Amino acid sequence: MTSEEFAAIAKKDPVVIIPVGALEEHGRHLPLGADVIQPLHVVDEVARRTNAFVAPAIPYGVCTTTRPYPGTVSVSVDALKGFVRDVLADFVRNGVRRVMILSGHAGREHMMALRAAAQEVVDEGTGLRATVLSDYDIIYASQGLLPEGDGHAGAGETSRIMTARPDLVKGKSPAGKNEIPPYAIVSDPRKYWSGVTGDPSKASKALGE
Repeated sequence: MTSEEFAAIAKKDPVVIIPVGALEEHGRHLPLGADVIQPLHVVDEVARRTNAFVAPAIPYGVCTTTRPYPGTVSVSVDALKGFVRDVLADFVRNGVRRVMILSGHAGREHMMALRAAAQEVVDEGTGLRATVLSDYDIIYASQGLLPEGDGHAGAGETSRIMTARPDLVKGKSPAGKNEIPPYAIVSDPRKYWSGVTGDPSKASKALGE
């Protein structure tokens, strides 16, 4: 898209979707970039069916539990919030008033940063209309879609990568459960969690679709 094309589109009150992800551990079998791959796959399909436009993805996010694992690269809540806030404000400056942020990473602090960024721009009276959600929000809206207890790098996430990028699913990871004590702050989550929540062996391309 060129600058002139963007200017013409902005005059038509478009919906712009901003995919957000994270670079983090996903068991032994999924790529570090799984949380970027998933929303990109979803928004590409949405854009194909609608007149929405997909902005370049934001590939880094706030990762807490997975941070001790090799390959996880996290940013602070303030850094993500500030960056996303500036991006939204400049989309508004360019004439865009309708934005959806779709995150493939659903960590609590991560989503708080995204929502706080959008709220600040809305509260400034810019006219921005924003929606912030994760792919898990969409999935959980369809009750019974995932096996009970499924989560990070489990059957659901593995199924979605099998659908979007089957070439990146490598080997197997055993079923796991996050056993960090409730409300506890621990120095090394790896003592309580394998990095997988759920049973990846229950994954299928059909479930991912």
